[in-house]
Amino acid sequence: MHNTLSTEVRAVAEELTACRRALHQRPELSFAEHETTAFIEAQLRALGITDIDRPTKTGLVAHIFGSKPGKPAAVAVRADIDALPIAEDNDLPFLSQNPGVMHACGHDGHTAMLLSVAKLLSQSRGSFCGEARLIFQHAEELPPGGAIELYRAGASKGLDALLGLHLSSAYPTGVFGIKGGPLTANVDRFDVILTGRGGHCALPEQCIDPVVAGAQLVLSLQTVVSRRVGATDPAVLSVCKFVSGASYNIIPDEAQLSGTIRSFSPQTRAHMEAEIRRITEGVAMSTGTRAQMEWTAGYPSVFNDAALTTLARSVLHDRFGEEGILDIACVAPGEDFSYFLADAPGFFVELGTRTAAGGCDMPHHNPRYRMDESALPRGVQFELDMLRKLLDGTRENLPERSPSCA
Repeated sequence: MHNTLSTEVRAVAEELTACRRALHQRPELSFAEHETTAFIEAQLRALGITDIDRPTKTGLVAHIFGSKPGKPAAVAVRADIDALPIAEDNDLPFLSQNPGVMHACGHDGHTAMLLSVAKLLSQSRGSFCGEARLIFQHAEELPPGGAIELYRAGASKGLDALLGLHLSSAYPTGVFGIKGGPLTANVDRFDVILTGRGGHCALPEQCIDPVVAGAQLVLSLQTVVSRRVGATDPAVLSVCKFVSGASYNIIPDEAQLSGTIRSFSPQTRAHMEAEIRRITEGVAMSTGTRAQMEWTAGYPSVFNDAALTTLARSVLHDRFGEEGILDIACVAPGEDFSYFLADAPGFFVELGTRTAAGGCDMPHHNPRYRMDESALPRGVQFELDMLRKLLDGTRENLPERSPSCA
C-alpha cells in the first residue's frame, strides 16, 4: 500500500501519537469527560483558536475560519471523546490511570486526530474558504448520547456537510472502509416483564409459570428475523438477559427479559417493533401470564450522502490508491453521529487499525484492545483533504441539501 502523506501531516505524526497516549492514560466515562474537555480546550487555545463554544457540560465546539477567497461554506468534523467502564488488561507504558475506565473503542485516537487537524488548519487558513467546525462530542457510548444534546444546542446548525470517522479493529491498518447509504444500524432495546403466579415446584398445576412463558418467548422471538423480515434486509434480534426466580424449588412470580434489535431502514425498524409486541402478547395469552413491554428507541442509522461518498472515494484514491479503499457492508454497532444528519448531509468512514503486530487485533470493548497507531496520520490526512475539498471556495463539491436538512 503506497503512503503519500503530505509533509505537513508527517510533521505532526509524533505529536499526534503522544497526544493519543496522553488521552489514553486519562479516560473518562460518558457525561463525565470534564478533564478530557479541559485538555482539548487548552490544546486549542495554545494553537490560537479562541472561537470555542461549550454548549453542554462536557461537549466542545471549535470554529476555525479560513481566509481563502471565494464562496464560503461551513463543514464540520466530529470526534467522540468518552471511554468505557472497562478495566484495562494491557502491558503498555501509557496504561489507563483511571481504575475501571478504559479507552477501548478508539475515541482517544479520534480526539487526537481532530486536534491535529485543528493545528494544521490554524496554520494554513489560506488553504480553505469558510468555516471548519470541529465538534468534540461527549457520551457516544451511553444512550441517549451526547450527539442529540449537541444537536439540540445548535452545534450542527448552519452546516453544509458533516464528516465523521471511526477507527476499527475490523479492518487492516490504514485501509478505509466506505459505504454509501445506510452504514450503521438503528439500535433499539426492548424489556419485557412476564407476570405469573408463583408457588411450590412440586405443584405446578397451581401456578402460572413465568419461566416457561419466558423460554417460549425467547424461542418465538427468533422467528421475527428468520420469518418476518426479508432475507435481503439485514436485521438482528438478540435476547441478552433472562432473569427469574431465586431458588431451585420455587416457581417465581415473574420473569424479566431484555434484548436489542438492529435494523437499517425505518420501515424494518417499525415492523420489528410491531412483531415483537404481537408475539409477546400472544405468548402471554397462551400461557396465562401478563406481559408488560417497554420499547426504547436508540441511535438511528447513519446514512452516508451519495455525493459525499463519491467525493470521499476520489479523495482516498488520489491520496492512497485503490488498495487503501475497501467497500464494506453495513455495520451492526450503533453510532449517534446520525443525530447531526438532521441538519446537514454527512459522510462517515471506518479506518482500519488491525494488525497482529503488538496485539492490535482484539475487538473493540475488550480489556485487551489496542490500536495500531500508524493509522492515525492517515485519518488526519483524510479529514484535512476532505475539508479543503469541500471548503475550496467554489461550493462545487458540496452535496445538495435534502428537505430534512433545510
